Amino acid sequence: MTDRAHEEASLKIGKRTFIIAFSILLLLIVAVGVLTRVVPTGSYVREAIGGKEVLVQDSFRFTDAARLPVYKWFTAPFEVLFGADGAVILVIVFFLLAVSMAFSLLEKSDIMSLFILKTVRRFGSRKYLLMAVVVFFFMLMGAVLGTFEENIALVPLIIALAYCLGWDSLVGLGMSLLASCFGFTAAISNPFSIAITQEIADLPLYSGSGYRAIIFLVYYAVVFLFLYRYARRIEKTPEKSLVYGEDAPLREKYRDIGSIRRMLADKPPEEYRKVRRAGAAFGVFLLLILALILAAPFVAALTDLTLPLIGLLLLAGGLTASGIAGLPRRKRLRIIGRAAGGIAPGIVLILMAMSVKFIISEGGVMDTILFYTAGAIQSTSPYAAILLVYALILLLELFVGSSSAKAFLVMPLIAPLSDLVGITRQTSVLAFCFGDGFSNIIYPTNPVLLICLGLTVVTYTKWMKWTIKLQLFSLALACGFLLLGVAMHYGPF
Repeated sequence: MTDRAHEEASLKIGKRTFIIAFSILLLLIVAVGVLTRVVPTGSYVREAIGGKEVLVQDSFRFTDAARLPVYKWFTAPFEVLFGADGAVILVIVFFLLAVSMAFSLLEKSDIMSLFILKTVRRFGSRKYLLMAVVVFFFMLMGAVLGTFEENIALVPLIIALAYCLGWDSLVGLGMSLLASCFGFTAAISNPFSIAITQEIADLPLYSGSGYRAIIFLVYYAVVFLFLYRYARRIEKTPEKSLVYGEDAPLREKYRDIGSIRRMLADKPPEEYRKVRRAGAAFGVFLLLILALILAAPFVAALTDLTLPLIGLLLLAGGLTASGIAGLPRRKRLRIIGRAAGGIAPGIVLILMAMSVKFIISEGGVMDTILFYTAGAIQSTSPYAAILLVYALILLLELFVGSSSAKAFLVMPLIAPLSDLVGITRQTSVLAFCFGDGFSNIIYPTNPVLLICLGLTVVTYTKWMKWTIKLQLFSLALACGFLLLGVAMHYGPF
């Protein structure tokens, strides 16, 4: 293998993946732009409460604001950098680059190979037990601590693990990204959805957790069985993998444990010891990242800094470990440069995804959508109303990905409406969590989904084909839980 091949980016956005995602996002930008031309403009009065802007009930007024010019639909991906979400975008871009650079360094210094070899030795005969544990870990982190974006740091490791256990990149994404999303949605004490929405709705903090714990266990069983059945199928017939052709080279590379074992065994003893010390050093950084994720929900100062700090720790860990493994400084710099170049197209996709919210907000129709939907909710039965609340959050998720931002936007309207139509506020909080969560791994406007797909060979269309039946089942199951919540007056109040 030449030095040039050895230094190529381990994680990079494939041309096909980029073209498909770019085309979908461009169509979405145009569709949202058209929406701003046909929906009347209007706005609610907002007041600052606890440093956050909250809508004032019954303050909506139609306006005669000028329509957003068509050219701004296409300049939005640039303008969004100078808008309210500019800082968030920069953090996401930095995190994406840090993940790519760190794991390129780990692979090129053979630390990933050592991790794979040790994992297979320990769990090769109990891989479905390992799958169950990994899925439970990611789901529990999301359900209890509200981690989602933070888990991107572990996605490449889990995908490599899936390869070496005989599965494909979809199983790796399922054990990490899919599990994180479903855990975040089936929240038990998620501080970014449950705590904030309950506070706005004047509910006791973390009340109603018994019903949510049952929901969590049901969704855990659904996710695990979905992954188990798919993994068993492609084990028996590898050609049934939806990405059989795309990830064949990586799958063969990681599945050839004998080759990895021989490669490490052929190293001079001192070099092998360096790789082991490097692996242990990176393990320390992973423990620091885990400690940061665990501490963030309880330390207010860390909330907005968690993602950039994880990125810094990952990059520092990759640089430190690859240095200990004996990778020369110049080679590390070349690998970092190639990693940045390989992942750069993902930055374009992130800017396009974030511009959807920018267009709808600048177009002045977001509040109008809320007003019309609130009116529809108020004029229906309790059972229809809770499904409309769910549908509203699903719609808003397309434009506003942040759970807390969406809570401050919509819950001041939904909470009093719940009282009027005869559904408990607790059930409305549950509808918010369902609408806010599952769609995170469907909508192409979600940067986390774009980043994770960009780190693999999986295109957006392949991901949709793989997950659509699970998502439809989850949608039906969520509606069932909501209707049951209405029937049993899930509370308090």
